[in-house]
Amino acid sequence: MCCVLALLAFVGPRLVILLLSVFTNYMSRAFDTFIWPFLGFIFLPWTTIAFAIAQNEFGGLSGLGLLIVALGFLGDIGVLGGGARGRR
Repeated sequence: MCCVLALLAFVGPRLVILLLSVFTNYMSRAFDTFIWPFLGFIFLPWTTIAFAIAQNEFGGLSGLGLLIVALGFLGDIGVLGGGARGRR
């Protein structure tokens, strides 16, 4: 199941956030409130998934967890930058 969700994340991270929120408690274990995953769903989906992985699998934002979140943020920025280059 986890491998299927990882492959779906490359296709659509918002779909993965939605599936994880509806069918599992993976997102609720990482976030205390509903507002942060909702804002992440809208603005930074890769970072939201990376934060959930860091919290659930690596115990928080230290060491490898921080690296995972940084890579998620770079993925979000890369998606935005790729769109700007394509419009030129």
